[in-house]
Amino acid sequence: MEASPAGLKDSGHAAVAVGASAIWLVLPTYDEVLNIEPMVEAVREHLPDGSRILVVDDNSPDGTGQVADRLAGESDDVEVLHRTAKEGLGPAYIAGFERALAEGAELVIQMDADFSHDPAAIPALLEAADDADVVIGSRYVEGGEVSGWGPLRRAMSRGGSAYAQRTLGVSIRDLTGGFKVIRRNVLEAIDLGSISSAGYAFQVEVTYRAARRGFRIDEVPIHFRDRRVGKSKMSGLIVAEAVIGVPRMRVRNR
Repeated sequence: MEASPAGLKDSGHAAVAVGASAIWLVLPTYDEVLNIEPMVEAVREHLPDGSRILVVDDNSPDGTGQVADRLAGESDDVEVLHRTAKEGLGPAYIAGFERALAEGAELVIQMDADFSHDPAAIPALLEAADDADVVIGSRYVEGGEVSGWGPLRRAMSRGGSAYAQRTLGVSIRDLTGGFKVIRRNVLEAIDLGSISSAGYAFQVEVTYRAARRGFRIDEVPIHFRDRRVGKSKMSGLIVAEAVIGVPRMRVRNR
C-alpha cells in the first residue's frame, strides 16, 4: 500500500535494482544476549545471499557485543559496530546507517533484534522496495496485526501513530514502525546528522523527513509480536520525547 504525505506529490523516483552485496541489515542491540545469535541465524535465512548484517551494540553489560564479535569471527557476512555507551535507538541507528553507507550499502534494512519483527517478512519488504524508496513493515494497514501486548500498550502504540499522523499531516498509518527498508538516496537526503530524536520518535522523524522530500513510501502488512525473551526498552521518558518531539519535527522540517 502506498502512502504519501498530504499536499506532497509522489517523487516519481525510479527504483534501481540492487545487488545482494549492497543490501545491509542494521540491528541495534542493548542487553540482547539471548536474542542476538538466534536473530542473526534467522535473518540470514531470509536475506539474499551476499547481504551484510551489521550489529550495533551500545556497550551492553550482558555480553551481547562479545557474542556478536564471535558471530562476526565465524562468518564474513556479519560485522559489529561497538559504541561506548547507551545513547538511545536513534543514535545507534544513525551510526549503523553511516557505517553501512560508507561501505557501499544501496539498500538498508532496519529492525529490532528481539524477534518482535519477524525475519520471515524481510523478502516481502525487499520486494516492495523494487518500487519504493522507503518500505515500512506496518502493523496498522489491512492485514497487519499485533499480538502479545495488553490493552494499554496497544492503545499507546495506536494512539502514538495517530497523534503523529495528525500532527505532521501525513497519511502513513504506522509512523512509529521500526521495521523498514530504506534506499541509500533517502538516507543521504534526510541529513542524518541533524536528527536529534533518541528514542522511538526517531522512527517517526526518519519517515517524516523522507515524506517531506517527496520520496515514495509504501506500507506492507506485518504481524508484530511482543519480544519473546528479555526486557522491553520502552519507558516514560521515551513516550515523553515522542509527545514533545513530534510537533518540533514539523517546525524543523518546514
